[in-house]
Amino acid sequence: MSHSLRPLVIAVGLALAFPALAAKPAAKPAPKQEAAPTATAAEFELAHNLSADGEKSLQAFVDRFNKETGSNLKLVRLEKGDKPAGLNLVRRQEMSEVLSQAKYFVPLHEMMAKAGVKLDTSGLSTDLKANVVDAKGRLVALPVLYSTPVLFYNKNAFRKARLDPDQPPKTWFEMQGMLDKLQDAGYACPYTTAWPVWVHVDNVSAVSGLPATDKGQLAFNGLPQVKHVAMMATWTKANYFKLFGRGDEASKKFHAGECAMITTDSREHIDFRDARGVELGVAPMPFHDDVYGGRRPSLADGASLWVGAGRSPAEYKQAAKFVSFLLAPDNQIELVRSYGGLPMTAAARAAARSKLLQDGDQALQAAYASLKGASDTPMVHVSDIDPLRVIANEELELAWSDKEPSKAALDKAVGRGNAVLAAKPALKKAQPF
Repeated sequence: MSHSLRPLVIAVGLALAFPALAAKPAAKPAPKQEAAPTATAAEFELAHNLSADGEKSLQAFVDRFNKETGSNLKLVRLEKGDKPAGLNLVRRQEMSEVLSQAKYFVPLHEMMAKAGVKLDTSGLSTDLKANVVDAKGRLVALPVLYSTPVLFYNKNAFRKARLDPDQPPKTWFEMQGMLDKLQDAGYACPYTTAWPVWVHVDNVSAVSGLPATDKGQLAFNGLPQVKHVAMMATWTKANYFKLFGRGDEASKKFHAGECAMITTDSREHIDFRDARGVELGVAPMPFHDDVYGGRRPSLADGASLWVGAGRSPAEYKQAAKFVSFLLAPDNQIELVRSYGGLPMTAAARAAARSKLLQDGDQALQAAYASLKGASDTPMVHVSDIDPLRVIANEELELAWSDKEPSKAALDKAVGRGNAVLAAKPALKKAQPF
């Protein structure tokens, strides 16, 4: 792997599974012996794999870009098969360990330089830079739709349980007492979570001041993590906590008014605006107050924009124009309003406070509070690495269903994960251990 492309892999903690995730239809590269054809507007594509609602919002944004800039950016779906498109919006859960595919991408800063467009990253929020910058601090992808886990809760449920709707739990211990009251008030699902590994491995570790790795090895089986998983196991037995799946299945239960509280990505305030019987409350993700050093920052991750390699100068100029469009504060606010997530720059964050709806502002403030103090130091996200995420999910489910002790489950998850990394040296080499 070339030196110029290695930071691209390190930036996300792994390479992307292309061609496993590729644009279809996509323009075929010209044979090497032929001169690259002049790109037409129709060849300029943005590939994605968002939900139907997400695609609708993104299409509206792309339409506005085309109208205001005279471009003809075409939205296409990510499919299995071919090489990536010129621009590719890749979500956290679509990351993969297939390092050999890094040759199909170019770092964002390199593409912008080729296009002759200045890329000023000084205004980019530091909590979004981690895992998308190289060792020299240069941006290799754009963190377009990032978020961090927060706690959403139903204020109506709190009132029914005679809890103060303006006083959500700050700690997991405090939360337990509230779950008991919510259960007594008739809620069969007092609490649930989406993205279990992202929330309860990556972020519980980070908030406790314990990165998921140590000295080149996975290490999310320390005492604080074991105590947390064990607590969740007791909550499962008491019917305080319900697990519905490994992705966003739990979000649908909260949206339907079945669950009183949920930990999930902060961007989901957009999806919860019309939740059935829910007056939405939001707070930073709870922490364990018995961990030395107090609450630490949570992690940011989400959908980032990656540039396909081997494109013509004309296409890169189009891509650079779209990146500049995305970085404009008003356009960032439009993305936040329609999709959620965090504004990328300090200027956009300042503007957001005066332009977003109140519920959106509350979600952003909770996310900022959760991220407070975050740095741009790359850190391994277990949930980004497919085989490790699968292993961690399996072991969490065994612990939470009382089929395995919590310590044994995390020890096995770490041992199995380290075995995977040892068997795939290229995968481990590309991680920011």
